[in-house]
Amino acid sequence: MTEAAPDISVVVPVHDEAGAAGPLAREIAAAFAGRSFEMVFVNDASKDTTLDELRALQAELPMLRVLSHGSNAGQSRAVRTGVLAARAPIVVTLDGDGQNPPADAPKLADLLIASPSTVALVGGVRAKRQDTEAKRWASRWANRIRKKLLNDDAADTGCGLKAFRREVFLKLPYFDHIHRYLPALMIREGYENRYLDVDHRHRETGQSKYTNWGRLMASFSDLLGVMWLKTRARQPGAISEF
Repeated sequence: MTEAAPDISVVVPVHDEAGAAGPLAREIAAAFAGRSFEMVFVNDASKDTTLDELRALQAELPMLRVLSHGSNAGQSRAVRTGVLAARAPIVVTLDGDGQNPPADAPKLADLLIASPSTVALVGGVRAKRQDTEAKRWASRWANRIRKKLLNDDAADTGCGLKAFRREVFLKLPYFDHIHRYLPALMIREGYENRYLDVDHRHRETGQSKYTNWGRLMASFSDLLGVMWLKTRARQPGAISEF
């Protein structure tokens, strides 16, 4: 007999997060205890013991699925791999570094489940971001510029904690770094977004995979691409079948 699909799939991309991935999986399991859910960790070709630590946890956490890339493909590709493999209609994503507290994740999922089908995404907004001042400054300016140019109604697209409808996500045009432009792309497809304040923690292990300069260079070209995509969108209105 085929196992029933869960209600929620929690997708977590990880790359060289030894020491963080295991505790994060346990926190997610505790946050969603008593609910119908699965965890899909996607190991993006880590060079440390991240994969071994996750596989060792599977006996303890039967809802934990572990996928692994053969070569490093980046956070957005890892998220897409997880969403493609997910079995639930609602997907929740968290960053693998543990800075997004899993305790907030059910709130985003519940708001999306309670919302009309026109709402495709509930995004987290880091109310008290625990990063360096330089990182916060760069993020504030990037969010202001992106919001003005894309009119995407999002104050914090860099927050990895999001809940969205799997079927809508898979309609979106894929490109690297798409995870930072999900609100704008959801609106492009004719859907709405909602937002909730969430907590944010200091990174306890590992180090950031990005620099401010690296983010700036990638964001500039991505922003131009998303602006072009928005100009090419056309909505069909109500669709009838006869």
